[in-house]
Amino acid sequence: MKKTTGTDRSITSRWRPATQAVRGGTWRSEQGETSEALFLTSGYSYDNAQTVADRFAGDDAGMTYSRLQNPTVAMLEERIALMEGAEACRAQASGMAAMTTALLCQLSAGDHVVGARAAFGSCRWLLDHLLPRFGIETTVVDSADNDAWEAAIRPNTKVFFFETPANPTLDVVDLAHVCAVAKAHGITTVVDNAFATSALQRPMDYGADVVAYSATKLMDGQGRVLAGAVCGSQQWIDEVLLPFQRNTGPNISPFNAWVVLKGLETLDLRARRQSANAVELGTFIEPRLPRILHPGLASHPRHDLAMEQMVATGPIFALDVGDRATAFKLLDALQLVDISNNIGDSRSLMCHPASTTHAGMTQEARDAMGVTEGLLRINVGLEDVEDVKEDLDRALTAAGL
Repeated sequence: MKKTTGTDRSITSRWRPATQAVRGGTWRSEQGETSEALFLTSGYSYDNAQTVADRFAGDDAGMTYSRLQNPTVAMLEERIALMEGAEACRAQASGMAAMTTALLCQLSAGDHVVGARAAFGSCRWLLDHLLPRFGIETTVVDSADNDAWEAAIRPNTKVFFFETPANPTLDVVDLAHVCAVAKAHGITTVVDNAFATSALQRPMDYGADVVAYSATKLMDGQGRVLAGAVCGSQQWIDEVLLPFQRNTGPNISPFNAWVVLKGLETLDLRARRQSANAVELGTFIEPRLPRILHPGLASHPRHDLAMEQMVATGPIFALDVGDRATAFKLLDALQLVDISNNIGDSRSLMCHPASTTHAGMTQEARDAMGVTEGLLRINVGLEDVEDVKEDLDRALTAAGL
C-alpha cells in the first residue's frame, strides 16, 4: 500500500469491510511506517504567516490546532467513516461526549426530541434532565411500537434518538421503518450503534442520518481507553457538528485515537466470535432462567428483525433472575467472569444495571424500560465458551437456579 492509498476513497470504498478496518484511513509519513504514527502535539508551526492565515480561513487543508485536527485522530475518523459508509466522522473523548455532541450541536430551545424508552442510563439522563434544562422538550416511546414514533411527532420535533440493540434490555428498533418516518417529516435520526458497530450493523444502510458511538466498547474492545465518534454527511459534520466541537472541545486525545485504530484491526474477528459465543452461552442457560434477552435467540420478540438488520447479534445479553438478592448471589459466585459495568471487552463481564449503569434513573423509569432488580447484563468475551458456560453453570447453581 502506498503512503496515501488509505485516504483515497476512490480506492478504499471498494475494499471489503475487514480490509477497511485494517487499512482504511492510514496515512504514512515520509518515514514509511507500517503502523499508524502517533502525533502527540497540541499545536503546529508554519513556515510563513500566509500559510497559517489560509488554514484558519479554511483555504488550506493543513493542521491548525489539535482541538480541530490531528493526524492520528484524522486517520481514526476516516477509518470509522469508511467502515460506517458515512461521508465524514468526528471522534470524541468518550461515548457520552459523542451522544451529547450529536444532540446539542443541532438542538435549540423550543425544539422537541423523540427518544427510545430503553436506553443506556446516561443517554436517558440527556433526554430526561439535560435537554429540558435548555428548553428542549423530550418524549420517550416504546421503540418496538412502530406507530408510537409517528404519534409522538410534534410540529417542533427535530430529532429521533435511539439505540439498537438497546442497553441493557436488548430492544431492537425497526431501522428502516423509523428512519423512513423521520425522513417523511424532515426529522434527523441519531442512532447509537455501540452494541453492534459497523461490523455487525450499519444504520445508514437503512436511512439513518447520524450514527454515534462509544468507541470505548467493541471498537477498542480491550478495556483500555475512552473514545467516541459521530458519523454523518460531510455537510452535516462541517456545518452542524464542527462549530459545536470547535468551540466546546469534546475531543479525543491522539493516544486514545491510536489505541482505537489498533482495536479496529481486529473488530470484525472479535465481534463475530463474541456474537457466536453469546448465542451459544444464551442457549445453554436459557432453560434455567425466568427471562433471557438476546436478539440472536429465537425467544427474542424481534429476533427475525434483528437477523435481517444485523450480520450477527452482538456479545451482550440480559438475564432476569427474579430479584436483587438472587442477582447478587450469582455475581458473587462468579470465578471467571468479571463483575464490571463495561461492555464490548474481549473479557466476559457481568453487571447489575439497576445498581450501576441505570442507578441514576428513577424506579418508575427503570420499571418502564424493564430494568428490574433481578436483571443482569453480560458481555460475552473471547474466552473458550466452555469455560464461560462452566462459570455461569456454577454461579446459577449457587444462586438457586
